[in-house]
Amino acid sequence: MTVYVPRDSAARSVGADQVAERIARETRVVRNGSRGMLWLEPLVEVETPAGRVAYGPVTPDDVEDLLASGLLDGAPHRLCLGPTEEIAWLRDQTRVTFARVGVIDPVSPPDYTAHGGLAGLRRALSLTPEQVVAEVTDSGLRGRGGAGFPAGIKWKTVLGAASEPKFVCCNADEGDSGTFADRMLMEGDPFTLIEGMTIAAWAVGASEGYIYVRSEYPDAVATLRAAIDAAYARGWLGKRVLDHDFAFDLFVRVGGGAYICGEETSMLESLEGKRGMVRAKPPIPALEGLFGKPTVVNNVLTLGSVPMILADGAEAFAELGVGHSRGTQVFQLGGNIARGGIVETAFGITLGELVEGYGGGTRSGRPVRAVQVGGPLGAYLPTSRFDLPMDYEEFAAAGAMVGHGGVVVFDDTVDMAGQARFAMEFCAAESCGKCTPCRIGAVRGVEVIDRIVAGENRGANLKLLNDLCHLMTEGSLCAMGGLTPMPVRSALTHFPGDFGATTEERP
Repeated sequence: MTVYVPRDSAARSVGADQVAERIARETRVVRNGSRGMLWLEPLVEVETPAGRVAYGPVTPDDVEDLLASGLLDGAPHRLCLGPTEEIAWLRDQTRVTFARVGVIDPVSPPDYTAHGGLAGLRRALSLTPEQVVAEVTDSGLRGRGGAGFPAGIKWKTVLGAASEPKFVCCNADEGDSGTFADRMLMEGDPFTLIEGMTIAAWAVGASEGYIYVRSEYPDAVATLRAAIDAAYARGWLGKRVLDHDFAFDLFVRVGGGAYICGEETSMLESLEGKRGMVRAKPPIPALEGLFGKPTVVNNVLTLGSVPMILADGAEAFAELGVGHSRGTQVFQLGGNIARGGIVETAFGITLGELVEGYGGGTRSGRPVRAVQVGGPLGAYLPTSRFDLPMDYEEFAAAGAMVGHGGVVVFDDTVDMAGQARFAMEFCAAESCGKCTPCRIGAVRGVEVIDRIVAGENRGANLKLLNDLCHLMTEGSLCAMGGLTPMPVRSALTHFPGDFGATTEERP
């Protein structure tokens, strides 16, 4: 008899360790990743002849009653949610990157291979590097870190670069508000990331890889290191990967907590032991990246999508999604929301289906007023835009971005002028300081918004704010300053009354 209790940080924060300890006195407990239904954590699953049965949320004080009521047999109980796979939240998703998260023991190689792990790497090693790059290109995979740049083009550039050695770097500095998918994948299925990076290394001719993890993720760091040690022990990493003439070494590096290191060149600077500051481009990292050598830089979800692409073929991945947004995205529902967590589904689902359908509206029970998509530099969208499909092009046309897939919900008590001010304040605090539009513009932005809200010469200050936003967008070295105007402009466009501005006055 096996009972599954998550080891995910979110579940542990609400008592999962204590729940697991009490159940372990009676039967075998496996610490899996979270299924992503965070409002039900700790979620306990029991293996039965008919499949897993879920219970949740389970507190340590519930364990004795659950065991007495027949938990180990999957018996009915007030906390019983029925068969896990039939829970509507999970049943209607299309899990690709997260297919094994919550299902397996994250640091068990046998569990990983028993659920399809390494199929992608084995197939990749049977192909030439050029064929692997073509497969990734044909799949339509785009960077899930926010920019949406085609992964295959980046890999092809590194493959064609003449300089040696080459590197593969995973940016796991997940700093956007309302995002936690990278952490959950690293904690719940680290071998998927390891496999994806190894495939990338074979495809471009890299010999070393680095996973750059933010210091606020100690559980992810520990899980990754344990998984990497296990991978070396089994020949999945090292001098002869899967007994092929291919060597790849992988390391974890912990960042110092700077938001700007989510930007690829700042991350590379930090990896080199320098202060995290943006590099001017060109040269691009694909040609002169880590230590000046050709480097693939992708985020966790991008690299985590690669094993499925190689295992099932580019066409299977490309069949999911819409337009130029192919495959799935892992959307993260947070903020003032009744049912927060992970929703992995094909691009094309609407914003309203995520917030009202999966999320169940606000946790406070008040009406939704605004939703910010894409992190602290993403646009604020009103409920009138709930019909907007979640894909790169549709969002760009609406003056917004999908970004890393974070969806943060606000009810009707939110002050949107305050949210716009926060965007500028956040930029001022997190700017690396290298370029003037970002370093100085954000400080001036806070001051101008304060004057607008105070009613000081509102028309002139609104014009000044618009000019400042234009300057920051066009003149900043990276997306930190370049995207800060997006939440400000969207708040002004959709919620002008919060600034005391009429529709005619807004920029």
